[in-house]
Amino acid sequence: MSDNTVVAAIQMVSTPNLDDNLHTAARLLADAAARGAKLVAMPEYWPIMGMVDTDKVGLAEPAGHGPIQDFMAAQAREHGIWLIGGTLPLASPDAARVLNTTLVYDPQGQAVGRYDKIHLFGFNTGSESYDEARTIVPGERVSQFEAPFGRVGLSICYDLRFPELFRAMGECALMVVPAAFTYTTGRAHWEVLLRARAIENQCYVLAAAQGGTHPNGRRTFGHSMLIDPWGEVKAVLEEGEGVVSGEIDGAYLARVRESLPALKHRKM
Repeated sequence: MSDNTVVAAIQMVSTPNLDDNLHTAARLLADAAARGAKLVAMPEYWPIMGMVDTDKVGLAEPAGHGPIQDFMAAQAREHGIWLIGGTLPLASPDAARVLNTTLVYDPQGQAVGRYDKIHLFGFNTGSESYDEARTIVPGERVSQFEAPFGRVGLSICYDLRFPELFRAMGECALMVVPAAFTYTTGRAHWEVLLRARAIENQCYVLAAAQGGTHPNGRRTFGHSMLIDPWGEVKAVLEEGEGVVSGEIDGAYLARVRESLPALKHRKM
């Protein structure tokens, strides 16, 4: 494991227009690369935040190629980065629903990892309600990949509330959380859950969020951030589009695990 690697999270306020979102993503990815980032994560639903939930079904791509996938591969190759492509809608056997999928590209632009969101968000306060299961087919498998600085675990948004998923990833140097948390739930729980996942797994956590009021009226919480293995927030962007960056310090990670070897003390 190399001692220091710069990583970055992209924060967006995505629109219903794919071309607009591609343009914004390209600009922010160039910014992240200019900061020296070797691994960059994008937010959930970055290609589209539709006027209605079914809009994303119309953008669904078959696994392998399509405008969104080709864009991500080209960006990873152009900037020479590991790109964790937030989420995009991939076609599923159910024509009315999609898979909400994170794809990982290496610096040569090759697809080297995939995670389909397992836990689907449902929320209803009367005035505000969401039900992802209407338009999304849940995934079934935990996923991680090996980066030059260590293992990277993949999760998406609502997964953050299920610590058993993160434990099942094994000992990671970094866990990544692309998200589109609502403002209501984000204000209450986002930071405390991210810090908990970092502390209990003694690893870095990089969260790439949607952050603002979208054309469809939805308000997302933002607060993209990098958290270290001791649970300290190293960088954060509260709202609006932009980039959060910081270092993965392999020596510090090792010291935390050596001084408090909680991962070795597990009984279950």
